[in-house]
Amino acid sequence: MADTGTLETRGSDFAKLARQIQDAGLLDRRPVYYAVRLTLVLAAYVGMWALFWWVGDSWWQLLVAVALGVASAQIGFVAHDLGHRQVFRTRRVSDVVGLLIGDFGIGLGWGWWNTKHNRHHANPNHEDEDPDVSPAVIVWSTDQVRRSRGLPRFIAKWQAFWFFPLLTLEAWHLHIASVKAVFAPTTKHRRMEGALLLAHFACYFGIVFTVLPIGMALVFVLVHQGLFGVYLGSTFAPNHKGMPILTKADKLDYLRKQVLTSRNVKGGVFVDVALGQLNYQIEHHLFPNMPSPNLRKAQPIVRQYCADLGVSYLETGLFASYGQALRHLHEVGAPLR
Repeated sequence: MADTGTLETRGSDFAKLARQIQDAGLLDRRPVYYAVRLTLVLAAYVGMWALFWWVGDSWWQLLVAVALGVASAQIGFVAHDLGHRQVFRTRRVSDVVGLLIGDFGIGLGWGWWNTKHNRHHANPNHEDEDPDVSPAVIVWSTDQVRRSRGLPRFIAKWQAFWFFPLLTLEAWHLHIASVKAVFAPTTKHRRMEGALLLAHFACYFGIVFTVLPIGMALVFVLVHQGLFGVYLGSTFAPNHKGMPILTKADKLDYLRKQVLTSRNVKGGVFVDVALGQLNYQIEHHLFPNMPSPNLRKAQPIVRQYCADLGVSYLETGLFASYGQALRHLHEVGAPLR
């Protein structure tokens, strides 16, 4: 829990920062960047499927499965930017492209994910309101441990050791949640999403089980989907896990709520590409519609502004961020040990 007693909560603080960011032009669209990025990512994804067809009945397909897992996650990063309206000016175009590459391309429900992710952005790391820290299997706070029952309680005891193995199931969790959302009456475009998801899974399993014998096909699917889930989970875990968990008792203004619950990850261009530039999580949470290539430019402005206000701004290396997240999970499960 954040120490709210020592924090200033002046609502104008974010407005002053926003003016600096706006004056620097960092909220302007980057159409050329996204045209190139989307072309490269889609070319890589389609190219992996062409390679799959060319390799045929061979255990070398496991290398293709690994590469396809990486390409699938990179498409997910672009879909994330589309969901935040970073790419196109209009919602309609963003939705059309998002539905195509999300539902049909990688089998993830566009409407369901956007709704869930927007709830996360509104209340990051909030014990009751952020769906990303809801106690589904992993528990994130000692209070959740006390309330846990069944599988979450069993896992929580040693959940730091379970965390990465469980990520191999993350892609399946996302697929299943996407399909379930199609049957929810509150889901927009659910007929369209249902048709696109059905087309994705029909094409995916149809191609894999046509080209490969059943045993090899099953291993290919497990490797592809397992790595896809680990990659996505390993990208999002450094951003908030191990940071303060907020409750209803915490009364923070927008700037502090976003900064104090987020963590940036250092590492240069390689980490930027590998994490879809979500390693600038503080800047992304403050300005979710900022095009991702501008986040690096916004960082020194935000970091200095937080220093001037005396607001804690955390930035660490990739492996150190995993260490912080895993230590937090281990400490949360301590009462059960």
